[in-house]
Amino acid sequence: MTGGRAEVLRAMVRYITGSAVLHLTWESLHLPLYTLGSGPSGERIFAVIHCTGGDVLIAGVTLCVTLILAGRGWPETSGYRVAAITTLLGVGYTIFSEWLNVEIRRSWAYAPSMPLVPPFGTGLTPLLQWLVLPGIALMFATRSVGRHRTRERRRQNRRDKPAKP
Repeated sequence: MTGGRAEVLRAMVRYITGSAVLHLTWESLHLPLYTLGSGPSGERIFAVIHCTGGDVLIAGVTLCVTLILAGRGWPETSGYRVAAITTLLGVGYTIFSEWLNVEIRRSWAYAPSMPLVPPFGTGLTPLLQWLVLPGIALMFATRSVGRHRTRERRRQNRRDKPAKP
């Protein structure tokens, strides 16, 4: 990573924050597609908070792994590469986790209204969640990098210009 540590950390915090908001919203909206969605309100609230916490943990780990593997220059450069790898890791984990928790452990179940994606019968909405949200969160995380650089260039240009007589 060639970006300054402070800039990388700022972008990572923005990514985690954006991910938390996006995943909380998504979990709230697709809860009715799970059998948990018809339980008492206390159980539904717990499920949304619990699942959002897991999503934020997955988001943070996938970004860290991506930055270790291919994050050189991030957040200033390599945005598409970081987004692609982070998304791929998130989707891969989601397919595994949904299969493990629905089919093997039976920790949760899909409602009949949940569309399933072959070959593992993964729910469509958790798959879409990890195809869409990491990219949006990364755009949020890195959008200030360009503006910050532009402001710095303007300040530098003002300092470099000779004073008018």
